[in-house]
Amino acid sequence: MFGHFDGIVKSLGLEQFDYRNTMDKQASKLAKYFDYKQFQFVTVKTQRYIVSAAIADIRYLGSGFIYVYDIKSQKIVEQSYLRPPTLGYQTTPSPYNGEASISKLGSADKLVRFNLVEGVWQLEINTNKVSASLTLTPPALSLPMSLATPTAYNGWTYTQKHNALQVSGTLTVNDEPQPLNQALASYDFSAGYMRRETSWRWASLNANTEGGVIGLNLAAGVNETGANENVLWVNGQRHLLGQIQFEFDRDDLTSPWQIHAANGQVDLSFHGINQRTEKLDLLLLKSNFRQFIGYFDGKLTDNQGVTYTISQQLGLCEDHYAKW
Repeated sequence: MFGHFDGIVKSLGLEQFDYRNTMDKQASKLAKYFDYKQFQFVTVKTQRYIVSAAIADIRYLGSGFIYVYDIKSQKIVEQSYLRPPTLGYQTTPSPYNGEASISKLGSADKLVRFNLVEGVWQLEINTNKVSASLTLTPPALSLPMSLATPTAYNGWTYTQKHNALQVSGTLTVNDEPQPLNQALASYDFSAGYMRRETSWRWASLNANTEGGVIGLNLAAGVNETGANENVLWVNGQRHLLGQIQFEFDRDDLTSPWQIHAANGQVDLSFHGINQRTEKLDLLLLKSNFRQFIGYFDGKLTDNQGVTYTISQQLGLCEDHYAKW
């Protein structure tokens, strides 16, 4: 079944999926295993810091990262991890229940752990710089963006995202406890039989504004077969949006991005002030990854015609090419 879901899908049904090759023959067990990819990502914004963490399973290896952006100094401190296949990491094929984690080399101690309990995300981080035990809770009756689309000739992609989540628990950065009374968070669960080569542009915002608590997820690429993952949340209410265009200059990454919808519901500029980058060229595997932290300005209009002004709101944009 493809399209948007009003809730969280409990199982992706990997065992039942009849995976075929491009000649319509049943794919081998190895192909079915190695062609499946999955990644999970969480970002938390507090008054002082943005803390982001990710875990990816691309079958040939596992990877993860943590970065901390200091809003005051505008500096990023990051750590990244690579693990050999099946060693030192795990992911869950269920967006509803399960655990994803990445551990220290040669140890059972987990550096990052996403624990999903009946659709509610818990985040644990245990590094020298960051210690976290957080629960990300959506407002009452707020729906995530849950979408399945056909991909390439015989695959599919499932993406689930939820922005402007409430944050509770404890967060310590540089041995200093951080207040969470104004903190907001978002998550990304994406999995499936994606294209061997793929790319996307992405924008994410979690903001307390005069018009209310705003969450925004915009993307171009990956989920583009008859549906998209563009959505605005206002005080927890989900508004599905139309197609989005990203305009930016890869040769001048200091220039502002322009992000807009043809129907006028999205009209934003984004000015990046720092970025996390990764370039890997491993012949069979390639990644050209840039995730920018910066400020959004402009207008957003919900599906009831109410317009919200976005002024100097800190968020994320991403430009990513992957061959996996």
